[in-house]
Order: sequence, then C-alpha cells, then structure tokens
Amino acid sequence: MQRYDIAIIGAGVVGAMIARTLSAYKLKICILEKENDVSMGASKANSAIVHAGFDAAVGSLKAKLNVRGSEMMEDVARELGVKYKRVGSLVVGFSEDDRKVLEKLLERGIENGVKDLRIIGKEELHEIEPNLSDEASSALVAPTGAIICPYGLTIAAIGNAMDNGAELMCDFEVSDITDVGDAYEIKSSDGQTVSASKVINCAGIYSDKIAAMVGDNSISITPRRGEYILLDRDCGTFFNHTVFTVPTPLGKGILISPTADGNLILGPTAENIDEKDDRSTTSSGLAAVTAAAKKDAPNVPLNKAITSFTGLRAVGNTGDFIIRPFGDKFINVAGIESPGLSAAPAIALYVKDILAELGVKFTENESFNPIRKSYHFFKELSEDDKREYIKAHPAFGKIVCRCETISEGEIIDALTRNPRATDIDGVKRRTRSGMGRCQGGFCMPSVTEIIAREYGCPFTTVTKNGGDSVINISKTK
Repeated sequence: MQRYDIAIIGAGVVGAMIARTLSAYKLKICILEKENDVSMGASKANSAIVHAGFDAAVGSLKAKLNVRGSEMMEDVARELGVKYKRVGSLVVGFSEDDRKVLEKLLERGIENGVKDLRIIGKEELHEIEPNLSDEASSALVAPTGAIICPYGLTIAAIGNAMDNGAELMCDFEVSDITDVGDAYEIKSSDGQTVSASKVINCAGIYSDKIAAMVGDNSISITPRRGEYILLDRDCGTFFNHTVFTVPTPLGKGILISPTADGNLILGPTAENIDEKDDRSTTSSGLAAVTAAAKKDAPNVPLNKAITSFTGLRAVGNTGDFIIRPFGDKFINVAGIESPGLSAAPAIALYVKDILAELGVKFTENESFNPIRKSYHFFKELSEDDKREYIKAHPAFGKIVCRCETISEGEIIDALTRNPRATDIDGVKRRTRSGMGRCQGGFCMPSVTEIIAREYGCPFTTVTKNGGDSVINISKTK
C-alpha cells in the first residue's frame, strides 16, 4: 500500500489545479479518478467561460474566488499552453425591467471587485454585436470575461502536476475511506488501497457520497442538467463576445459564445435531476436552447450545428461553494458549480491555505517547472517551422483528421505524454481529432489503428470512451 502526503479524489479542473499548485512543494501527491481518463465530468461539458465575477452574491466564496481566479487565468493558461481568449462578455437586456437587473449586476460586480464594468445602450450594443436581435436594448459589458478550453486546462494542469512528481491513478473508484489515526486508507471498488495523511474531496457530483464515507453527512449535491448545441467553426465569428441574457434563480441563462477553438456554443439549459449519470440530451432541452438563441439572435445559423451534449453541474445545498475541513485530515471541495472553472486557480490557493492551517509544511520543490508544452504546439508553428519539424518528425506530415487538420504525430503525442490518452475520446480531447464537421466519421478508423499500434493491442479492443464502448468493425461477406 502506497503512502502519500496528499490524496486528491477527482481529476476534474478543480482537482487538477489543486494538484498542480501543491506539486510546487515537496509533497507526495496522488490523484484518484474513477473514470479511465481525467476531465470526464463537468470539466469536459460546460460553457467554457471564464466569468468576470459580477453575478455571485457579494461576500460569497463564489464571488471572491471567481474574481481572483479570473485574474489568474491568463497567466495559468499561458504557462500550461492552453487556449484562452479575453473576448469580454455582455449581459443583454430587452426591457426596462431587464435594465434594472443590469444595474443591480453592475453594482454587485463593482462590490465584488470586477474591473471596468459599464452599461451601454442600444446604439453602441448593436455596433459591437450587429447580429443581436433588434429588440436588444441595453447590456452590461464586462471586458475581463474570457473563453478557454476547459478540458484542455484540466489535462494540462494534471500533466504539469505529473511532470512535477504527482501520481495519477485512473479507474480508481473510491468505495471506502477508513480513519487509521494519522492517515486515511482509501479503497477502490476493485481492491486497490492507498493511504494519505490528508484527503481532498473534489469528486464533483459525487462529493456528497465521498464526504459521507468519513462521517460528514452535511453535504447534499443535486445534479443540474445543462444541454448545449455546438455549431461549426465557420460560425465562430457570429458574436465577438460571450452573450448572456439576464440571469435566473437557476443560473446565468442560455448564452451564445465563441469558443477558444473557433466554434459557436449555445446553452445551457438548467434542470435539476435525480440521476447522477444521466447525460442524455432531450428534445425539450434542445428546443429550449434553440428558442432562447433565436430570441437573442434571430439569424443564428442553427443549420450549422455539428453536435449536442449535456453536462451535469454539482449544485450544493448551501448556495455557495463548500470548501472546508472536516476534522484534521479531510477537506471538502464540493458544490463547485458555475463559476467553478473560472475560480479553479484561486480555489487551489484557498485549499493550500486550509492545508497549512491543518499543519501541512510547505517546502519548495526546487525542480518545479510551471511550464508545459501545448498539445497544439505544432499547429502554432509558422509554415517554415512546420516544414523543418516534419523533416525530423515525419509523422507530423501525415494528416489524419481532415476537418481539424490533425496529424499522426499529434495523435502519437497524445498517447505518449502524461496524462496519456487511452481511447478515441481521450485523443479527441487532447488533439481535437474528431471534433470537426464530420465528428470523426473520416478519422476514427485511422485513430483507432494508431492507438492499437502504439499500445500493441488488437484493433477491436480499442474503445471510444472506456468500458464497453469497443470499436468493433465487422467484415461483411
């Protein structure tokens, strides 16, 4: 049984940022993830927005950590080689009542410390966003709002933590946690066991279940389904900003936004459900997204939709992030719904402070390197540099994914660099192969062959996303 100083349960963006932050110190760290890859929950299915911080209640953890995390995110993304764009955001109003809400958001944002907020009228609004509905009459402008690749951030942060000594254990579904005095023993459903002096619960929608294993029954998590529609990359310039409508008690409403990869995203809905593994899309949910998007922008090109998906937000029972110790060896980081992505770098520092209060000594890791090469480094080279790189690395000259122009070399990189992809969707999240217009219809067989070759396994054992999702190609006679 391996003994660690810190065990982090959950390899989403919050667990990833905590692991990366702690890897700057001489601590033995493990990250335990029940799925076969990292970023498999809300971190791979969300709005991909770095919120400015005007929406959260003044004085809440959401407000404090959102604003601080947003301010940190650009530097974090640059160090980790993650796509990030500060495009700014608009909350659009259609009536005088909406204008009153915008004024309250402006006041709240100023109290929260958000910089450069202002309200604009109809003329200026349509100058900066000509595709908005003619009915849009005012907007709150937040220049510090941004967009990022959320799964890219998660993968890179965990990879950087691993580069600096942290260990990742996937397929480790925690089934029991036992207090043995100076540590917790953590057992998985398949019989693996690790021991850790401190345990950090970042298990997302399952964080209430993990907390209950150590006797903390104060946390209740409700899954909130959010459905999205993604449009093709030639729609990415439809809006220049992330465009929200006025928020509701269930969330920030349905948005339209460019993505860091150049697509246009619409959504999410907000529906509380009972099942924590129900990520199905619904006709009613997608219809709601469509109707809201058309209200904001009647000419939004819905005919360019290439996929739809659902994410589940972990809604806690307190209305705020739940970040607190339970006893002297366990920390809950639960109820991290929106703006959890935006707040993640700041949450990591907040958890570090709690660990210090619990007696953890932080000795600097002299070899810590915060810089990580981007998975998209090849695409970012100039044409001349690409030609030179291909001379030394011929696999980068063979295009596998036509929609996103992803090479075999980039796919091999995703299979050999920590945290390594083990299936087709893992390669997709790292390289974008299969994320284009044909959604893998052209490149999936080639990607499957490359995975089988690199891992030395039969072609028919390669999976799409782990478990029983085997790519089984039958020959017809």
